[in-house]
This record gives sequence, C-alpha cells and structure tokens, in this order.
Amino acid sequence: MDENMNYNQPYEEEEGLDIMALVRQLWDGRKTVIIWTCVFILLGLVAALTMKRTYSVSTVMVPQMNSKSNSQLSSLAALAGVDMGMDLSAKDLSPLVYPQIVNSVPFRRELLYTPLHYAKADSAVSMYTYYKEIAKPSPMAYVKKYTIGLPFLLLNAIKKEKPEMVLPEGGSDDGSPKPLLLTKDEVKLMTAVAQSVNLTVDKKEGLITLNVNGAEPVQTAELALKAQQLLQEEITRFRTEKAQRDLEYIQDRYNETKKEAESLQAALASISDRSQDVIGSRSRIQRERIQQKYTLANAIYTDMAKQLEQAKMQVKRDTPVLTVIQPVTVPSKPSNSRAKTLIVWTFLGFVLGCGIVLVKGYWPKLKEQLAGNPETGN
Repeated sequence: MDENMNYNQPYEEEEGLDIMALVRQLWDGRKTVIIWTCVFILLGLVAALTMKRTYSVSTVMVPQMNSKSNSQLSSLAALAGVDMGMDLSAKDLSPLVYPQIVNSVPFRRELLYTPLHYAKADSAVSMYTYYKEIAKPSPMAYVKKYTIGLPFLLLNAIKKEKPEMVLPEGGSDDGSPKPLLLTKDEVKLMTAVAQSVNLTVDKKEGLITLNVNGAEPVQTAELALKAQQLLQEEITRFRTEKAQRDLEYIQDRYNETKKEAESLQAALASISDRSQDVIGSRSRIQRERIQQKYTLANAIYTDMAKQLEQAKMQVKRDTPVLTVIQPVTVPSKPSNSRAKTLIVWTFLGFVLGCGIVLVKGYWPKLKEQLAGNPETGN
C-alpha cells in the first residue's frame, strides 16, 4: 500500500505543479488578458448599442384530419404500443409538406406585399415599401458593408450591372400558365422574409409551430397572423380543389336544368291557357308532349338540386381546420438582449487574452522540442 502511495505521489505533485505553472503564467500575463478583455468589452458595447432589436412571435396549431378509418387504426396501434404518427387519409395533405408551402416563392411574395403597421409609417405599408423607402440601415450595417462586404462592393462596381429580365409579350390572353419573374429587390427582400418566417412540424405530437421574427412588436404579430392565414388558405385550396371543381360543374348543370324546366313550365302554362276552351286532338297531343318534357326536365332539375347540396356539403367536409392552441400575441419585449451580447463579447475577449498568454509561454518550449526532435516534427 505504501509503495503504491509513493508511486502515485510524484504524478500528483507533477500535475499540481503544471496547474500552478499555468496559473502563474496567466498571472504574469494578466496585463495582456486585461487589455484584450477591455478591448472586447468596448466592441461588445458598440455591438450591443447598435444592434437591431428583434421581436419573436410563435403560434402553435394542430391540423384536424378527416380520416375515420386511419384514426381507428392509429388508436388500435397506440394500444399495442406502436406510434403511427399523424392520421392521414388519401385526401389529406401531409403536415410534413407545410414547411415547403411556407418556403415557397408565392408564399413569401405574398407576405412581402402584405400591408403591416410600422412605427415610422403613418399607415400600413408592405415590407417591400418599408425597406425600400422608409427604413434606414443601422450603423453596424454600414460598418459590416464597408468592412466584410467591401470586396463584394468592389466586385459589383467592376461588374457591369445587368438589366432586369422581362418576360416576352404576347400570348397573355390564352390562359396558359406563366413563370414567376422576380426583380432583384424582390429576391433580396424575400431572403429576409425566409429568415423571418419559419415553420416546424412535430411528427410525434402532431403539433405545428410557426415562428416569426420582426423589427417591431405589432408588425411581427401582424406578419404571423398573415402567415397563419395564408397557410390555412393553401391547405384548403389543396384539399378542396377536386370538390370545388365538382361543385362548379354541378352548379352549371343545375342552372341549365333549372332554366329548361322553367321554360317548359311557362310553355305548358301558355298552351294550357290557349287550349282551355278548345277541344282538339292536336292541342291535346301538343300539351301532353310539353307535359312529358316538363316532367322529365323537372325530375332532372330536382336531382341536380340534390347533387348541388351534396357538393356544397362535400366542399365544407373537405375543408381542413387548423386548430390554434397558442394564438398570436404581440411580444412585450425583444428576443435579443444587449446584456447577453455584452457578456458574450467580454467572455470572448477573456478567452482570447488567456489563449495568447498561454501560447506565448509554451511557444519557446515547443520550438525547443521541435528543434531537438526533428523526427517527431516529421
């Protein structure tokens, strides 16, 4: 037992001496650590005072699926300890596709031109108008532009600016689809929209979380509400597309049969009035023919009326519902903290100062080891 203690003691002392050597080295170089820490404190103050305040809004939703059979199957699987995730029928749009809808170009473009209320604007303006005409870049944006972004500015100055693309004229009245053409400003601002609006799906719990970041509290809340509304409209359009087409077709047929039945009814009433005092086979046969046509047309009209009501019910039945669990609320305080920014910069300065002191202390020893053991360096 004593031998083991004697064997371990030098190792403990050597380890303790190494730690104390590090502490002494840091203490001897405390001036360097203090200088670097103070420099980064100043940088942190500048970054904290000039940074843009951002506000965050989150809303949680649950999609209501119309799938009785899958729901029963999922319930049985849950009893057996198997997680089948969300219940989806053939008509249902998978919630896993919802983030793709939010990230689509038409969705972002619609948000870009949605009127919102800003403190610097007298009335509601779109994000495009606000950032193009009203908003001014922050001091940090200028610093970043002429430091990190300086090479890109020089390249853009050297390059010849390309004109905006324009779609060829003609063929606009044929109803054929056209590609969506965006301007350079729209592309730049839609990138900012993509960074501001984000949708996540919890496959296990079936929850959909919409996260929106903005420059002002009211503007951020209004943007979140618009994004929520657009998502509901896109899901509804997909789910009810076929049912809506069927409804339009049945509505047209209903209008035709109604018009025909009313026309035959008027003709039957007219011939009945004319032949009321006339007894003849010709008028009787003519009245019977019109009566038969009217009876058939009225039967078709009645059947189409039933189908029309069924088609309307089908559209309502296929309309999905996003149940809002956590509604959109106006944020009361910014999501980014100036105090946290200052603490992070201070910590980085302290770590950098300590690293410089330690590297200076070990660099001569490392050079001696490399010079004395060239094979080890190879």
